[in-house]
Amino acid sequence: MPAPQTVPACQLPRKLYDVARNTGAHTSSGLATSGFRTAKYLLDEWFQNCYARYHQAFADRDQSERQRHESQQLAAETEALAQRTQQDSTRKVGGRLQDTHGWKSELQRQVEELVSETEQLLAQKQRLERALDATAGPFSIVTDNLQCRDRRQHPDLVRDCVEIELLKEAELIRNIQELLKRTIMQAVSQIRLNREHKETCETDWSDKVEAYNIDEACCRYSSQSTDVQFYPHSATFEESASTPETWAKFTQEHLYRAERERLASVNLRNLIDCILQDTSEDLRLQCDAVNLAFGRRCEELEDARHKLEHHLRKTLREITDQEHNVAALKQAIKDKEAPLKVAQTRLYQRSHRPNVELCRDAAQFRLVSEVEELNLSLAALKEKLLEAEQSLRNLEDTRMSLEKDIAVKTNSLFIDRHKCMAHRAHYPTVLQLAGYQ
Repeated sequence: MPAPQTVPACQLPRKLYDVARNTGAHTSSGLATSGFRTAKYLLDEWFQNCYARYHQAFADRDQSERQRHESQQLAAETEALAQRTQQDSTRKVGGRLQDTHGWKSELQRQVEELVSETEQLLAQKQRLERALDATAGPFSIVTDNLQCRDRRQHPDLVRDCVEIELLKEAELIRNIQELLKRTIMQAVSQIRLNREHKETCETDWSDKVEAYNIDEACCRYSSQSTDVQFYPHSATFEESASTPETWAKFTQEHLYRAERERLASVNLRNLIDCILQDTSEDLRLQCDAVNLAFGRRCEELEDARHKLEHHLRKTLREITDQEHNVAALKQAIKDKEAPLKVAQTRLYQRSHRPNVELCRDAAQFRLVSEVEELNLSLAALKEKLLEAEQSLRNLEDTRMSLEKDIAVKTNSLFIDRHKCMAHRAHYPTVLQLAGYQ
């Protein structure tokens, strides 16, 4: 503990006395030697000396009384001033405590809101990540559907409505994935800003807590406190000290920026909700459109296959009938051989009649006409046989074409119904696409 302050020692001024000198007619005028007087004083001098002592004592007492009175008055005034000043300082420190507590409470509230908002934004970011992961399934499905449908055979390898809807779905999924990735990056950036402003507010809050504790301790100090001491240089202002205006503005800017980022985070969360809802609905709507197109295409293929099978059955029956017709024509041609042989044999035998017997009689003419008629009939039958055989070959070609087309339609139906549509049964739900699962 430093030593108490004292008045520095100094030499008191010399006091002068005005004493009557012994110079009259009845005085003793001895010679003074070595600083003291050998002659005796007169009675008047003795009285004068006593009166001088009385007067000096009275003057000193009067002056001392005045000084005591003034000192007591000054001590009382300074005591009252010190008390008033201390009370005013305590009141000012108390007001400062209220201001600090108010700002501290605002900072604490802002920090809590930022923490809560950041947690909610983190939850939304996780929803975005789950939704992005959920789009991998639909993209794999639509890619597999397109690859499977590329294995369709001619003439079913066409750019039909199903392929158009599948390409739309693939493009939609790619766009949604890009949108979700950009939104995730935006959420990450906003989370970083939220945490930075939270840390700034926490630092300001920590400083205000420390300042509040210091001012609270200062507010409890009084003249009766035992843990106070002298700090001679504490009354000087620090060059880096702030003013009440800059102090309040400093915290206001922190609160303003933190609130601005919090509102931006709230808007981003609402935007994420809208994005996830819209993207999940768009994906499900496009999925329904693709499924509807698959259903219609399968119905078209099924109808086309039924019609082809119907025509195949009719063609097979016609082939059977035509085969019978060909056989009948061949039999008819064969049946004409015997009459032709008979007629030609008759003509041949009659050509051997002797001499005048070789006559062009009615029998001869009739045999000739019979051979001609038989030849004409055989030519007509053979021509019809050729037509029937060509028709039979055409029917066989048609049968093969129908059977091939039916096989192609069956393959297309298998791809669309048992490959593609069966795979699309594993399409994610709306909740999964919205990031809730």
